Amino acid sequence: MLKPISIIAFMAAITICSCQSGSRSPAAAADSPSSKRPALPMFKRNPEHRDHVKKDPVAEYRVRTDDPLNEMYFTVRLYETPVTMKYQAKVEFEGITGDDTIKLPDMGIPPHPVLQKGPGKYSCIIGLIDNKKAFRELKKVYVTEKGRELKITTLKHYIVTEDYRLVDQ
Repeated sequence: MLKPISIIAFMAAITICSCQSGSRSPAAAADSPSSKRPALPMFKRNPEHRDHVKKDPVAEYRVRTDDPLNEMYFTVRLYETPVTMKYQAKVEFEGITGDDTIKLPDMGIPPHPVLQKGPGKYSCIIGLIDNKKAFRELKKVYVTEKGRELKITTLKHYIVTEDYRLVDQ
């Protein structure tokens, strides 16, 4: 009677030991999402303030309007501010002016704002070049068809994840 109990106890101990593992197996480590991403260099934030603020625009988008009497333009200009990751957008359309603050995410590289043609005749997309050299849209500046109003709309928000990648929010 003592012999079958010791065999059962021995089998239970082997089963428990084989189910628990103190270290991860190579197959489990290879399947993890972090192993599929390349190792990135240590993240270094940009300084909070600029040493020198440029007076000239860092980016400009300009399209002539249909006004036959006057030489007028739909214009979007981006200017640096004392804060490194913020820019001021100044817009103009046939005498109507406006401005907005553009905040770029800190990806550890110098900020690179970009202006591109938008979907409409008088529209412009304000965006940035990310650390993979891809364009990411932030805001759209446009003139409405009815009422000829100048509008600025936020298209996307971005955050920088712990592994320093830009993600839509």
